[in-house]
Amino acid sequence: MILGHVKCGQGQKALELFQQMQQEGVQSDPVTIVGVLNACASVVALEEGRRAHDWVIKSGWDSIVFVGNSLIDMYTKCGSLEDALKVFNKMPSRDVVTWNAMIGGYAIHGHGKEALKQFEQMREEGVQPDDTTFGCLLSACSHSGLVDEGLRFYSSMSTVYMISANLQHDICMVDLLGRAGRLHEAENMVLAMPYKPQVAAWMALLGACRIHGNVEMGERVAKQVLELEPENAAGYVLLSNLYTATGNRDLSENIERQRKESKCEETPRSHLD
Repeated sequence: MILGHVKCGQGQKALELFQQMQQEGVQSDPVTIVGVLNACASVVALEEGRRAHDWVIKSGWDSIVFVGNSLIDMYTKCGSLEDALKVFNKMPSRDVVTWNAMIGGYAIHGHGKEALKQFEQMREEGVQPDDTTFGCLLSACSHSGLVDEGLRFYSSMSTVYMISANLQHDICMVDLLGRAGRLHEAENMVLAMPYKPQVAAWMALLGACRIHGNVEMGERVAKQVLELEPENAAGYVLLSNLYTATGNRDLSENIERQRKESKCEETPRSHLD
């Protein structure tokens, strides 16, 4: 039940069930505690996560790799990289998921160079990266403006590690190039995707157009978004914001009217901040 609620996005309910479980004297196991840690991560409940960590230590489960991985994930998502690193350093053994959790944690918090250092340490210890590793690395490069490093990682996936890029990797690259102002390269990458570009790829580019005030491309990209998903409010909102940022208030208001007439949801499903 605890794991089920976590998978359904009901982290708070999962924590309530765990509390009820303890009150009724039902013994938990490592799988239970992983569910609790995932619940804490989903609702950013740091103090509950720390109490769960104390329970892990008390129960002697801190040497179990998958429990340690969940602790790292919980701490990074709850904003405590320091605690995550302490868990990481104390783990007697680590697998690729452990390294991914730590690299991903640095990426989430915009510490791109630290993420890259972690990857180098991972290689030195002989751990083989997987597709998730590169997703974390590319995200870290994107949020830290490490364009050359991101391009090098993207290339090495297939040439060095024999890992095929997937949609998420491609979206990270569009985001990376777009944030750096290399909008035409980002657009060409979307157009060159070996599969039909999905809305998320165009949304990444539209967000970059807003950041850099490129109205011409923004209009073109927004058209792609709204052709694929006419009900996508985020496409309207980002284009409206682009017009506002470039002083085209009348066009912004017109887009807002179009959004309301199309009966899109008020809360936008935005890919990027």
